[in-house]
Amino acid sequence: LAAGWGSEEIAAWSTSPGGCELVRSTANCAGRWLSSIPGNIQSDIEELLLDDNTIQVLGNASLLSYHQLRHLSLPKNWLELIEPGTFLSSQGLHVLSLADNLLFTNYSLTAAALSALPALRTLDLAGNRLTEDMVSVLVWNLSSLESLSVARNIIMRLDSSVFTNLTQLLELNLEKNYIFEIDQAFEGLQRLQRLNIAYNYLPCIVEFGLTQLRVLNVSNNVIEWFLALESDDIFELEVLDLSHNHLLFFPVLPRQSKLHSLLLKDNKMSFYQRLPNGTSLADITVQFLLIDGNSTNVTTVSLWDEICHSNLSSLRLLDMSQNQVWYLPEGFLAQMPSLTHLKLNHNCLETFQLSEEDPLSMLMELDLSQNRLVELEVEMGSGDVLPNLQLFNLSTNRLRALPTGVFTYTRKITTVDLSHNRLDLCPQAAVAGEVESPPCVDIRGVETLTHLSLAGCGLQGLGGHPFQGTSLMHLDLSDNHQVLSGDLRWLQDLALTLQVLSLRNTSLSSTVVDLSDFNSLLFLDLSGNSLTVFPTSLSVLKLHSLDLRDNCLLALPPDAAQMPLGKSLREIYLSQNPYNCCTLSWWDSLQEVEGLHIPDRLEVTCSYASRTLNPRALPEPVLQSCRWQMANMTLLYLVLALPTCLTLLVAFAVVFLTLKQKLLKMVKSQCGVSSPY
Repeated sequence: LAAGWGSEEIAAWSTSPGGCELVRSTANCAGRWLSSIPGNIQSDIEELLLDDNTIQVLGNASLLSYHQLRHLSLPKNWLELIEPGTFLSSQGLHVLSLADNLLFTNYSLTAAALSALPALRTLDLAGNRLTEDMVSVLVWNLSSLESLSVARNIIMRLDSSVFTNLTQLLELNLEKNYIFEIDQAFEGLQRLQRLNIAYNYLPCIVEFGLTQLRVLNVSNNVIEWFLALESDDIFELEVLDLSHNHLLFFPVLPRQSKLHSLLLKDNKMSFYQRLPNGTSLADITVQFLLIDGNSTNVTTVSLWDEICHSNLSSLRLLDMSQNQVWYLPEGFLAQMPSLTHLKLNHNCLETFQLSEEDPLSMLMELDLSQNRLVELEVEMGSGDVLPNLQLFNLSTNRLRALPTGVFTYTRKITTVDLSHNRLDLCPQAAVAGEVESPPCVDIRGVETLTHLSLAGCGLQGLGGHPFQGTSLMHLDLSDNHQVLSGDLRWLQDLALTLQVLSLRNTSLSSTVVDLSDFNSLLFLDLSGNSLTVFPTSLSVLKLHSLDLRDNCLLALPPDAAQMPLGKSLREIYLSQNPYNCCTLSWWDSLQEVEGLHIPDRLEVTCSYASRTLNPRALPEPVLQSCRWQMANMTLLYLVLALPTCLTLLVAFAVVFLTLKQKLLKMVKSQCGVSSPY
């Protein structure tokens, strides 16, 4: 328990008679099955943690001994009642957590107890089955509160009476209730900065006018409209989360705000100034009918004009992913000169234009994946287009090529994802009869590029030097069935820099693999191929991770653990191969390698006589049969070798006897000595 503590902390740690752990001024009594607060802990503690116990009642005498208490934590008990005099001796309490209890049963008596806490700053009432009326009673006299959580209750409607006296409140959490209506509930909270109403049932937000609010989270509701109050007041709003709603239009934001993060993911949003059939709605207005009691107001809004009047100059993050956007209005991005992250993935975009009018000079991440992009347009000569872009995701579109020299403008680009597009890399092999080469993507000379994904692009037999002048460290070529139809010489430009290589599902055979020159390679994926023999070139590499799943391997080298590869490996994937149950010496040696992790160890199987077995627990009859097979193989080799040896011996004897006289004469003539016969 004390590992890593200093000497002072160790000296301050002890155990109280009640079994609680004491560290300095904190008593941790969590998970002790306590039915009441221990009274024998040192009286000067400031923090008392009683989470996950069985306490049902806090009596008037429960905290009499703890006059210095500042923090009391009681989540996950069975608390039904706090008697009115419980906190009279602990009026300096700043933080009180009562989450996940049963306070709805005696909430009025508990409210009387809470009213005796004039210094309370933070109160957590989450998960207590409280209605809005119960909450109003519980917090009525807590004017000192700065943070309140009533999440995970059964609140349905909020009005101005619920939080009337919470004039110092800075943070309010209302998530995971059943709120469907809010009627001026927050107007009196002049200091409120953070408001969380996520996971409720709000259908719309109109006349939003909380100018002092900095963070508003209304995600995971059923909101179709968000309309800010028409005012020239400066809103302090910095973060607005409207994700996972039913928004039909881009929200009508405050004209003046400090907004830097706008989250609109997973809505039904589109732009309607121009429809796919060519119709223009630029002059079309929408009327909102606002009914408040007996009064009815009609607000006429030109949706696009409202967006134009919103000041988005401070916006840095815009997430519009998972919507129905098929185009961006002219000048839309020009209003966001500070934008650094733009997410437009999972939409219906068919074209995307980069121009000097929308320079996006600060943009570092652009995600256009999962669209219908056929073309990426770049104005030629636009030298300042995307100068700070680092991550460019174009995966899963319909692109055949990219504009020539598009990466010459992106001087800081490090990561490009072109996967699942039907494209080729330049230079392409010349095809007889073709005057003009088909379109291709040229990444040669992009020195800053380190990560490139070309998975599922239909690449075929690359040639030349497509990666010349790059310093790629991560390359994904998976799901390109014909990319390795030739040799791997076109990869040689990356031999010194490449660290991660995926050749998954590329129809790779054992004869093609020669990666012996890739000394920097650390992670290699060869899964989903047709390897029948372990590639010998891998044995000299110092990989950290190797994936050999779903191949046709019968065995690995018996000395795999002694190779440089075996000594450097930290993880290896081996399942879905038809290993021979009688040649598993390599498996046993891998089990003994210290520090080697086999994540799919339990899925590794071997084959014996059309049976699939577990190599970790082979039946004894199979082991005996394997031993006989090995013995029989040895005998077979001996039987095969013996006739061959005898035949060679007889042939040698016949030749010797036939040429004996000639050989003797030859020796005599060479040596010059007479030999009697």
